[in-house]
Amino acid sequence: MTTPIPDSWFSITTVRARLMEPSGEPADRIIQIRVNPISGRTSRITFSRVNEKEAGAGRLPSPPPDAQQTARCPFCRPQVLVRTPQLIPQIHPAGRMTRGESLLFPNLFPYGVYSAVSLFDNTHFVEIGTATENRYTDCLVNCAEYLKRVSRHDPPATYMAITQNHLPSAGGSMVHPHLQVHADRIGSNHHRFLYDRALSHYHATRRGMLSDYAAHEISTGDRYIGSTGPWAWMAAFAPEGFFEIWAICSGKTSLLALDESEWRHLAAGMIRIQKLYRSLHRYGGAVQLRPLGEKRPHRL
Repeated sequence: MTTPIPDSWFSITTVRARLMEPSGEPADRIIQIRVNPISGRTSRITFSRVNEKEAGAGRLPSPPPDAQQTARCPFCRPQVLVRTPQLIPQIHPAGRMTRGESLLFPNLFPYGVYSAVSLFDNTHFVEIGTATENRYTDCLVNCAEYLKRVSRHDPPATYMAITQNHLPSAGGSMVHPHLQVHADRIGSNHHRFLYDRALSHYHATRRGMLSDYAAHEISTGDRYIGSTGPWAWMAAFAPEGFFEIWAICSGKTSLLALDESEWRHLAAGMIRIQKLYRSLHRYGGAVQLRPLGEKRPHRL
């Protein structure tokens, strides 16, 4: 199958570093410099470290120190109902939003005009890869409903994201599992840059950039992992983090456009990826959901 993205998008420059081994023998080290087709940023792949064993990766780490500190956790019940803020009435008159066991409320330390936290349930410590699909789905749908309410209240707040830093090893400040959800009229650097690239690709081809990218990866199979419903999962061509994996839902440009079944398929894939990280003895994981085309009706 021919895909709209040419192979030239996947730029690789190979360079050699020459050195003398500790034994005195000359040696070359091969490095690939790859250009990310979506962002244009470069990544360096050092093949000489492929067999290197990372310190601490021989087994799953012990739980973090706060794993049993439920009484001090502001996200655990009953204290969550008195120690967390409430949404303004214009967003949700009840103050907090619920979906199944998920509970959503404003972030006490917001990163933007609309910044909220969505809890999965009352479980304080969840080992990576053990969350249930239903709880993950309810949490994601709760975030999506919050964004829909924000959109009705403040239509220009089109720059949206749902993120997660699971456990301290992934940058999470709270052990209690949760998602963060954001909306603002002012886009982040990431939003603005990728939006411009997606728009340029659309004007040049009348097609969506991420849909084309996913079609190429599925066609070649070089990095394609598989699919969960409409989501295509693939390893990053030019990763900027360890074991970086992408999921693309072709044809959707907005977090507001996903239905419950699409959120459920995403949750299923996220849990599988977390299980992969667990098998590699990684105890944390980070997630970013950032649409590229909130402000245009064209399809990505």
